[in-house]
Amino acid sequence: MNLLVREATLDDARLIAELTRAAWAGTVAVTSSGHRETAVGVAQHLHEGGGFILLADDVPAGSVRWLPLESDADIWEVLRMGVLPAYRGNHLSQYLLEAVIHGAQASDVGELRIAVRSDQSRLLDLYSAFGFEPAPELEYTHANPLEPAPIVMRRLLRH
Repeated sequence: MNLLVREATLDDARLIAELTRAAWAGTVAVTSSGHRETAVGVAQHLHEGGGFILLADDVPAGSVRWLPLESDADIWEVLRMGVLPAYRGNHLSQYLLEAVIHGAQASDVGELRIAVRSDQSRLLDLYSAFGFEPAPELEYTHANPLEPAPIVMRRLLRH
């Protein structure tokens, strides 16, 4: 399988919305706002932050986005990462996460944050392998108020 991660453009908003909904179907609780993703919302995220699309043999297989904190542009929050069911089991989400990490480093960002839903604690080990550490003192700014608070993890990029 030939893999490519490319930076998303505003023209990708509809594709990313579709990828997110499809990747989260049957995996993430139905109360998650990711199931109601729209191209308009994705375009806003891409305009304010950025995103990446994972291609497997030139076919879109997953995506991820990031947004700077409103209160501190030196901190990016990673959001809406997902890989389509047909491509799972190949550790492909690591390529999306690595793209965000490298993008943040290239932009001289000081910190990355990622939230882990309480029903997906298995992801804690994955993110820990990429240098993220639990930060219980932090709140995720994109948390759904109708769901239990996620576990926030952070990775400092400057020491």
